[in-house]
Amino acid sequence: MLYVGVDLGTSAVKLLLMEADGTIRNIVSKEYPLFLPHPGWSEQNPEDWLEKTLEGLQELTRGYDSQQIAGIGVGGQMHGLVTLDDQDRPIRPAILWNDGRSEEETRYLNEEVGKKKLSEYTANIAFAGFTAPKILWMKKNEPENFKRIAKIMLPKDYVVYKLTGMFCTDMSDASGMLLMDVKNRCWSQEMIEICGITEQMLPKLCESYEVAGTLRPQMAEKAGLTEKVKVVAGAGDNAAAAVGTGTVGEGRCNISLGTSGTVFISSKNFGVDQYNSIHSFAHADGYYHLMGCMLSAASCNKWWMDEILNTKDYEAEQSKIEHLGENSVFYLPYLMGERSPHNDPKARALFIGMSMDTTRQDMTQAVLEGVAFGLRDSLEAARNLGITVSRTKICGGGARSSLWKKIIANVMNLKVDETESEEGPALGGAMLAAVGCGEYPTVEAAVEKIVKVVRTVEPEPELVEKYERQYRRFREIYPAVKNLY
Repeated sequence: MLYVGVDLGTSAVKLLLMEADGTIRNIVSKEYPLFLPHPGWSEQNPEDWLEKTLEGLQELTRGYDSQQIAGIGVGGQMHGLVTLDDQDRPIRPAILWNDGRSEEETRYLNEEVGKKKLSEYTANIAFAGFTAPKILWMKKNEPENFKRIAKIMLPKDYVVYKLTGMFCTDMSDASGMLLMDVKNRCWSQEMIEICGITEQMLPKLCESYEVAGTLRPQMAEKAGLTEKVKVVAGAGDNAAAAVGTGTVGEGRCNISLGTSGTVFISSKNFGVDQYNSIHSFAHADGYYHLMGCMLSAASCNKWWMDEILNTKDYEAEQSKIEHLGENSVFYLPYLMGERSPHNDPKARALFIGMSMDTTRQDMTQAVLEGVAFGLRDSLEAARNLGITVSRTKICGGGARSSLWKKIIANVMNLKVDETESEEGPALGGAMLAAVGCGEYPTVEAAVEKIVKVVRTVEPEPELVEKYERQYRRFREIYPAVKNLY
């Protein structure tokens, strides 16, 4: 049988066709627009996600026997607010994960409701990217739209709902809404009341590998598939990527170098960072995970290369970098504000340390190192909980850079394992579909069969020592400039 994984990203939807043993047969990507109506705002039209997913499904499976397509698993960008009216029409464009408009609502939740209570209710505190602050923003600034809300969902859940007619979400994605009691894997009645909504507006909670339903007839026709295809609840993109890289069970780590960057540590036990600098979420394997998230990771490199250097030849730019761990230029990677560990939507990127002899290569190196230092901030928060990590998987577009992987291995002092496939979220979605269809008894069993490490980047003691000194200097920059924002 064949299984489809869907990764609903910020700029495009990526679809992957997988055989039961993990062999990837086809990959398709379809772009859709991102709207930035005001500084710090970020929106998309939910209809675009569905349209491009259906187009992608047709193209992905063309030439294959549709009877062999058994299941679909959707992973997607987290935290976005999608609101539907009583006719199942989107009330307004979706407010995305990297939207910073809810700063005032975030401050209200953290300071007036209080971080301690939020952590008791949800295991997390408020961040501007989370869904609950967006709901409060809509309630205050768009009261007429707020009154029309019949359903609240996350981006990938809109696609699942349209495909199957089932109004559901999974535990991993719901964890990032600040509406779910993560420890007990249920909706938080306190947060529902604080946001002024009802539980009926929220989707049914499922495990990621649970079958949500089968394709509705009109959707099956548009996708070129049969109505027998099962669609599982799916997962937030980071949890789906963790499944795709084998980061399940106890104490495994994955670093994602996508538009955003994450340090993801799986656990069979529930735990909370007392400083709330990293998130405590449910995992797609049925257990839990800790996650630190920086809002701009590979997007920093894309911005630097595309907009500033005006080049698409990333490899050529990086090939000229030689003196690792000795750069006098530092870069703060906060193009869209920052989440972990600073929780500061007003933070912005900057270069510091330039002189007359600073080169183009120095600044390119600083961008790569700045992202690595930002990721290390989240790893340090996990280490403060007593978690010991000695190696990590890696995925995302930035993971294609050998230089960047070397920098990360030495900045983090971790062995970096490269897997056979770099298609983390889409592969994870297909694996969840395989579990939901009974191909594997558990997510861990699917990982054991499918995920293979092909090479490892080892940290070098001398370079680790150099980067330790550099990281300490990096840590001093944000506190020094914070008030300027």
